[in-house]
Amino acid sequence: MDKQNVTLSLPRSVLHKAEKIAKDQNQSLSELVAELLSELAEREIPYAEAMRKHLALLAQDTDLRTCGSTSWTRADLHDR
Repeated sequence: MDKQNVTLSLPRSVLHKAEKIAKDQNQSLSELVAELLSELAEREIPYAEAMRKHLALLAQDTDLRTCGSTSWTRADLHDR
């Protein structure tokens, strides 16, 4: 896998906690961050694609078989 260095700016407290977690899991901090980002991407990319598809469906005209007009009122529907 091709890798690229990145620079992150993190609060010291977060960095120290992350280093401890990585050490407890016998990983480097880079491995831990790469694993977490991979999991996030695997979760979020399919979700975003599904959301895009659903929004596209909602944007389409839906045939409600009303021919553009209704013969009832809201009060009729709710017996008011």
